[in-house]
Amino acid sequence: MFDSVRDDLRATLDEIRAAGLHKPERVIGTPQSATVSVTAGGRPGEVLNFCANNYLGLADHPEVVAAAHEALDRWGYGMASVRFICGTQEVHKELEARLSSFLGQEDTILYSSCFDANGGVFETLLGPEDAVISDALNHASIIDGIRLSKARRFRYANRDMADLEAQLKEAVAGGARRKLIVTDGVFSMDGYVAPLADICDLADRYDAMVMVDDSHAVGFVGPGGRGTPELHGVMDRVDIITGTLGKALGGASGGYVAARAEIVALLRQRSRPYLFSNTLAPVIAAASLKVLDLLESAGDLREKLASNTALFRRRMTEEGFDVLPGDHAIAPVMIGDAAEAGRMAELLLERGVYVIGFSYPVVPQGQARIRVQLSAAHSTEDVDRAVDAFVAARAELAA
Repeated sequence: MFDSVRDDLRATLDEIRAAGLHKPERVIGTPQSATVSVTAGGRPGEVLNFCANNYLGLADHPEVVAAAHEALDRWGYGMASVRFICGTQEVHKELEARLSSFLGQEDTILYSSCFDANGGVFETLLGPEDAVISDALNHASIIDGIRLSKARRFRYANRDMADLEAQLKEAVAGGARRKLIVTDGVFSMDGYVAPLADICDLADRYDAMVMVDDSHAVGFVGPGGRGTPELHGVMDRVDIITGTLGKALGGASGGYVAARAEIVALLRQRSRPYLFSNTLAPVIAAASLKVLDLLESAGDLREKLASNTALFRRRMTEEGFDVLPGDHAIAPVMIGDAAEAGRMAELLLERGVYVIGFSYPVVPQGQARIRVQLSAAHSTEDVDRAVDAFVAARAELAA
């Protein structure tokens, strides 16, 4: 049987490569940092890393690494169980309490990933008599989570408040019992920030709840790094925040839902990814607690990240590149053609700058880009070198 399937799969893979959509995996032989060593999948050697979610440079921070070592000795390697059986340690409860306090929510529940967190919310909270209203550019995990629920599904154009209101009106007219508006806090392919104050205003008007996936914001967006609700002054008006420990908060893995107490209580009883997945490794929980300690005095890191971001965006614009507007550390350099974006990424790697070309289905057809991600760990010289490499790679592509 598999012989015929193999031929079909190989043909599909050939089509992906022919269209310039193949996504190679590069292998690095060093800790995640502003500089990494590529050992396979590209030019071997040390390169500047401009494609990680390591926004604050904490993935290899010595205090975070030390906390992880200590946690291994104290708590062991893994729990070998789910939470409700015998998979809950003191360190998990401590992290949940600290995240609740940091994010200004009543309670928090940990998941193996934010993908799982988003996969476990909608089916638990919403039934066929309810409605979920989702931004068109929301993360794939939100889309998949919504598919698992039986709620009526409405979609509004990216950050379009007139369309959101129209969808809310339709949900109300259809007799929806519960209405949940869900949006990314920061849209990961564009670096655009959701207009949360306007969303909360509409939620109040139409008696809806608000959910935000703030994975690309918590730690460095907002005056205290508490994410887009803090940035927009609506921390007390957002009902559900999902996020990850795998980006600015140390870059390991794990996710969470921080929300109203009753929501979290119900998730503990009925959320399938929580009930049927092993507990977050204690070493990650303990290291994440150290990250939260560091965030209390991380103003200098947030300032450095903002400075690096502004420098890169300004210099690239001056050099004539099409960089999507904004001030987020995600700075998409628009290329258009998928094959050209992949080729430019290869040329940049040859010049010592590690970036990735993003193409369909990750982004829409014809909107291929190189998503540059700045870090507080980058120096000014690193940023200038990256821009110079872009200029040189563009010249070679045009030759």
